[in-house]
Amino acid sequence: MRLPVLLALVATVTIPALPVSAQDAPAVDRYVIAGRIVDVTSGKLLSGHCIAIVGEKIAAVEPCKTQPESIRTIDWSAYTVLPGLMDLHTHLADAGQSADLALPIKTSPAVTALIGAKNARDTLMAGYTTVRDVGTYRGLTDIALKDAINADRVPGPRMFVAGGYITKPGGGGELNGVVDNEKLPEDMRYGVSVGPEQAATNAEYFIEEGADFLKLIATGAVLAIGTEPGEPELSVEEMKAVVDTAAKRGVYVTAHAHGAQGIKNAIAAGVRSIEHASLIDDEALKLAKAKGTWLVMDIYNGDYIDDIGTKEGWPEEYLRKNRETTDVQRAGFAKAVKMGVKIAYGTDSGVYPHGVNGRQFRYMVRYGMTPMQAIQSATIRAAELLGKEHELGSVSPGRFADLVAVKADPLADITALEAIDHVMKGGELIR
Repeated sequence: MRLPVLLALVATVTIPALPVSAQDAPAVDRYVIAGRIVDVTSGKLLSGHCIAIVGEKIAAVEPCKTQPESIRTIDWSAYTVLPGLMDLHTHLADAGQSADLALPIKTSPAVTALIGAKNARDTLMAGYTTVRDVGTYRGLTDIALKDAINADRVPGPRMFVAGGYITKPGGGGELNGVVDNEKLPEDMRYGVSVGPEQAATNAEYFIEEGADFLKLIATGAVLAIGTEPGEPELSVEEMKAVVDTAAKRGVYVTAHAHGAQGIKNAIAAGVRSIEHASLIDDEALKLAKAKGTWLVMDIYNGDYIDDIGTKEGWPEEYLRKNRETTDVQRAGFAKAVKMGVKIAYGTDSGVYPHGVNGRQFRYMVRYGMTPMQAIQSATIRAAELLGKEHELGSVSPGRFADLVAVKADPLADITALEAIDHVMKGGELIR
């Protein structure tokens, strides 16, 4: 009998599953004694519960009980324990924002990735165990950083990355105002698109290179020369070509969109989330609500740009556009909260120094969220946007043991999340 035939026969044989006894179940190897646990799925605070961990995953959340001495016990009885925090709008693999427009081109891809490694560590130490990195001028450096973290070469959060920006020539995703854009390095123009066909081709390229999702530039940008936040850029047809390409490959699309018309265009094209949404109007809010489109609104960093940007001499065009969008964005956020539009936590870290992502929580509470809603936006809601709610975002059996602990009660004072005391990622105690 030929080997392939034999293998085919073997494959048809059904072997009944054997019952797994308690003795066969994986043994608990760490046991976290929690003072309080923020249960983000129920919106309640649990007391007197402990977290059993097997490998990288949570095995049980249960009333505390005595464990064998062989099991490592982590005493967080004096702390409030939460799921690891998630920031869905970061730029880790990036040279950072400054007054020097040419800084990204002066920074090689290798140096950009090394800067990203430091940014990743700072972010993890601040309690952010998962991030969505939404683009870099130096295309694909975010993918390299993600791969390095996954291979345990550098410490950092779980990363979901875009690879680069899909943008029109001279649009909000280009490094404008330094040299003629045609003279920019190739890796800075991977996503530059004219027409639906090229947009789809560029989308395919990023996916092939390892992007987890795609990032469209639907409107002009605040921090880009020669573009206006309120002006639409990519057409509905171009964006839909990207969305369709992504869907065929099992990934989703998010859109940078400040202006109301650009937001509506992106939603019509079928994107999963809108970044910034600074100038969103009532019609766009209703459309987002009806379509189930997520908003990721960076309502803290306007203050940072105004303060530090002014002191450091950032371009006046940047400062002007920031002034025109900051308060309007916050008003739109407050409306979105009241309407029940889906909101996930995203800060635009990289505009400000990495590691202070928690500063946005107080703004979210100031503009309408309860502390629990703000925490949920950075945990279970963020996981839902990623499509990873069965793996991340809650202190629940089967989820990764990504945990943070703080002395104070963040439900009483949300600013407690600006200074995380302890961090665990995948069952490994980071600090």
